[in-house]
Amino acid sequence: MVDFVGAGCGAADLITLRGARLLEQADVVIYAGSLVNPELLEHTRPGCEIYNSAYMTLDEVIETMRAAEDAGKHTVRLHTGDPSLYGAIREQMDRLDRLSIPYAVCPGVSSFCGAAAALKSEYTLPDVSQTVIITRMAGRTPVPDSERIELLAQHHATMVIFLSTGMLAELSKRLIMGGYSPDTPAAIVYKASWSDEKICRCTVRTLEDTAMQHDIRKTALITVGDFLGSDYALSKLYDEHFETEFRKARK
Repeated sequence: MVDFVGAGCGAADLITLRGARLLEQADVVIYAGSLVNPELLEHTRPGCEIYNSAYMTLDEVIETMRAAEDAGKHTVRLHTGDPSLYGAIREQMDRLDRLSIPYAVCPGVSSFCGAAAALKSEYTLPDVSQTVIITRMAGRTPVPDSERIELLAQHHATMVIFLSTGMLAELSKRLIMGGYSPDTPAAIVYKASWSDEKICRCTVRTLEDTAMQHDIRKTALITVGDFLGSDYALSKLYDEHFETEFRKARK
């Protein structure tokens, strides 16, 4: 059996209870060493075989899983954040399907959730934005033409931009091309929930300058939108004049 486990966004105690239990039971752990907090490996038992996938190819990862399965061992594939976002798990699962190796997925706390917590912000504010766009700039990994930053920016929704810290000048340009004002609030969250977390508030115009001032070159999320401002409407959910299934409206 192979369990894909979301390690959470950084802090070791943000892994789920299920994820921690699976680590404790594992005979083999393959972890994303470039991003996963190594403190999480303390959950493993003595004798557990540990592999750092930062130094492995896809073929080597799958061969390690296959060998473990042939030996009757339980494997945990430990991914950063939540495996469903930029985790490259589909290609692994397809290979396991072809090998008839069973697997399951344990979700984790994504860094976009960790960033919101660090900012003490809510992405979906009434009358501001009810949509969150999670995306990335095209780099060595391309994005579809229909998902170019300037096209997504036309929605003026909350945007959370992964894997783009090294391209902030171009990101600013494309956000403004899409219709964001240069003075739209933005924030750079470096290593959300880690002990060396940094939160840098800025604007769309000043993204690159802000990152340079704080020596942030990678491992950061960019958040953009008026959810970072101060104007919003109160939720209807707790409005005394709004009736719900559980509470009558007050006159």
